[in-house]
Parts: sequence; C-alpha cells; structure tokens
Amino acid sequence: MAEEKKQGAAGQNIGDILKIRRDKLSVLQEAGQDPFQRTRFEFNCTTARVRAEFDALENTQVRLAGRMMSKRVMGKVTFCDLQDAAGRLQLYVRRDELGEEAYAGFKKFDIGDIIGVEGTVFRTQRGEMSVRCEAVTLLSKSLQPLPEKFHGLQDKELRYRQRYVDLIMNPEVKQNFVLRSKFVKHVRDFMDARGYIEVETPVLNTISGGATAKPFITHHNTLDIDMYMRIATELNLKRLVVGGLDRVYEIGRIFRNEGMDPKHNPEFTTIELYQAYADFNDMMDLFEDLLTSAAQKLLGTYELEWQGEKIDLTPGWPRMPMHEAVKQYCGIDFMAISTDEEAVAAAKAIGVELPETADKTWGNALYECFDQKVEAQLIQPTFITMHPVDVSPLAKRSPKDPRLTERFELFICHSEMGNSFSELNDPIDQRERFQKQVELRDKGDDEAGMMDEDYINALMYGLPPTGGLGIGIDRCVMMLTNSDSIRDVILFPTMKPLNAESKGAAEEMKQ
Repeated sequence: MAEEKKQGAAGQNIGDILKIRRDKLSVLQEAGQDPFQRTRFEFNCTTARVRAEFDALENTQVRLAGRMMSKRVMGKVTFCDLQDAAGRLQLYVRRDELGEEAYAGFKKFDIGDIIGVEGTVFRTQRGEMSVRCEAVTLLSKSLQPLPEKFHGLQDKELRYRQRYVDLIMNPEVKQNFVLRSKFVKHVRDFMDARGYIEVETPVLNTISGGATAKPFITHHNTLDIDMYMRIATELNLKRLVVGGLDRVYEIGRIFRNEGMDPKHNPEFTTIELYQAYADFNDMMDLFEDLLTSAAQKLLGTYELEWQGEKIDLTPGWPRMPMHEAVKQYCGIDFMAISTDEEAVAAAKAIGVELPETADKTWGNALYECFDQKVEAQLIQPTFITMHPVDVSPLAKRSPKDPRLTERFELFICHSEMGNSFSELNDPIDQRERFQKQVELRDKGDDEAGMMDEDYINALMYGLPPTGGLGIGIDRCVMMLTNSDSIRDVILFPTMKPLNAESKGAAEEMKQ
C-alpha cells in the first residue's frame, strides 16, 4: 500500500512528478516568466455562459480563466478542458494560430495549471462547443498533480482533509455548498421579512449555558480566567428580548466538546430566534413554513430522498406529545403512571436504562423511552411536543401538567432538526431549575448547565411571554442535499490529526 501511494497515475513516482514540475517552474522563473508574479487576468466570459448563449457568442472573441483539467496533444493541435467556477469547456489550441514558440511553451503546461485564454467561440467538427485559442497565459503553476482523472478523489477521509482538491475533482460537492449558501440566504430573507433583526452575541463566555452539552474550555490570559466557547446562543438572545428587542435571531457557530459521528461535528451552525408574545405553537408554524418554503424555492418540490428514505415535506406536519409517541411505539402509557418507581420499572421492562447521572424520575424514564426506542422510527416530519421538565430546564411548564413543558423537537428521517420552547420567564422557577443542573454537575454530569445569576437578574426585570427556536443549519442542508454525513455539508469538518506514518509520507513528498 505504501508503494502504491507513492505512484502517480501513470506509474510515475510522486517524487519524480514533483521534481519535474518544480524544474519547469525554475525554467520559467529564470526566463523572467514566473507565473506567481502575475497579479491579475481580465476575463469577460465564463464556460457556463458560452454553453448557455452559444448561438449569440459563436464566432465572437471571449476571454476565459480557469484550471486546465485535461490535455490531449496531437502534434500541431492540442485539446484541453478548462474548468472555472461555472463549469467546463473544451479549448482548441493550434500551433499555427498560437505561434510556434508560444505553442511549444503551452505544451509544457501541466494538468492542474491555472490559465487564461483568449479566442473565438466555435463548434468542432464533432459538434463540441469550444474556444479556438489565439493566446494562452500561464497564471499559476500547479506543483502537485491532481488525482487520476478516471477515479478522481474518492477516499472520503482525504476528501475532507483536502477539501480544495475535492472541490476541483468533484463538481457535485461544489453544488452542495452552493445550495448551503442559498439556504442560509433563504433563512435570512425569511426572518427579515417577518420583522426579526439579526444580532451577534459572544462566542466566549464565563458561564456555559443555554443547552445541555459539554463545553470547550479555554483560558483568557489577561483576566486569568477560564472561559467557555458557547454551546448555544439562547441566554444572551433572551436577554435582548428582556431589553425590548422583540424579534431577534442569530446565525452562528456553536461548539460542543462531544463525540463525532455522521450527525455530529464539534463545531456546527445554528440559527436561534426569539419572538416576544409568542409560544411554541407559533414556533411550530414558523419552522414548518421555513423548511417547506426552502424546499420549494431551492429544489422545486416537497418530495425528497434522504438516508435511503422518501420524505414528503408537504405542509401539515403531525404534532404528537412525547407520551403519546411512547404509547404508540412502546405500548407504555406514562400518563397512567403516577410514581417515579413505577415509571422507571416500566422503562426497564422494555430494555431502557437510565444514565447513571440521571435521577430515577418519571420524566427521565419517559424521555429515555422516547430517545432509545421511538426516535429512530420517526421518518416523516413530526413535531414531538410536551417534553418532561426534567430534561427541559429552560422551557415553560405546561399549565395542564406541571411534569411537562411547552417544548417541541422536529424529527425528520430519525434526525432532530430543531428544538423549541415556550420560554420559561419565571425567575424563581428558573433559579430552582438551574440549581438542579448544578446538582447534576456536582454528581459528575459534565453536560449539565451552570448557575447564571445575571440571567436570573435579567428575568427579574421581566421577560414577556416568548417563543424560541433553535435550528441545525447543517442538518437541514444534509436533508436538502441528500447527504448522509454532516462532513459532506461542512467545508472543513473537524478531523483527527494525521498519524506519524502519514506525516512522514507528507514530509517525504516535500523533499
């Protein structure tokens, strides 16, 4: 395997290929033609425009710039493919039209080089849309060979580590990230149109709060204090609602020091939004409208495929209390159970175990039954509502049953897409719930929250009835692009460092 990795596409040693390319660069530099000294190239067309407007552009001159992706030398004529941000187009380079000296220099260009061309749009005898080149300029030298064209860059680990090569070799990857950008824009337009204002809150905080998650800890040298990278934007956004900003949202990076799997990356992007004088029912309406409108605008359909399942986003998604979902899928009616002991026993009877750090309560037993037995069975969009207060320290209690809260999570294809509350605005109740989190933390639960005295002080001034919603941007993009891994929708996902052997190989290539 080690020997195979050292071989180029045609069996050449990688070291030899790198030396040849650097030697070519040295010759150019010695001749005063260093491509890295060029500062700009003015182009007036793209490959996509040539294809889309070919009839109008035929027999006219254009200037294009991009990367040379293939090259077929046939004596006095060379065909190559130029790839720019918009697509690919064939170039036709003829010695008699370019000039003998310029053509000789062009033949030494390598696949992967960045070039600028000037020529006439035409169609070859085989009917291929092309540009007949009258000038070709080397704008940047590629000193690393691209992967062999017939196999491309297929190793997923290498694709994530070298996203720049992935984007060059796999056009569909670029389209995923173009769609991601369009989705984020759609989210902003959607929120702005409804009177929300976008704000920014701190990434570094002296208290970890707003969610149940293990934080990353750093140290501020000047203040000589530990600080936490935010695990949510919730508490600061609700402080702003207290201050009179009735509709606010923030799109930003969140950091959680937890495991990595196809659905989780240590840093990810969310939108959190808060609306005064609204509740979790309003948030359900908003969330459904946001995703259905995105599907229609970006894909032109409500029907998608994701993780091997056919998903129908047609509006009118079901809303099901958690205890009803557990009753439907597990056969346990928690609303008929009144004691903690009976609830825990019922959970154990179907193979559900409560975490060591969790209190053995009715609410935790209900939640774990859902989490371990029901969530994986939810394929079509479903709002799961009325979560137990034990696992919802920031949500308002249900006036119908104080064991439950006005909270929902949206599940699509057994994946949580977002989380919402009717926000708890009782400072006395909030202090008690914070204290419960502190006790769990003291027992060893490093995901439990901390006491936030300033937030309680903010609530003492009065938080209006408020609906809040947090949405995972990455999960939504995964669904819209039919991606199985969160790494496929994050340009630079977190990766384990290369091992010593891989580093050694990389160093060898530098020689």
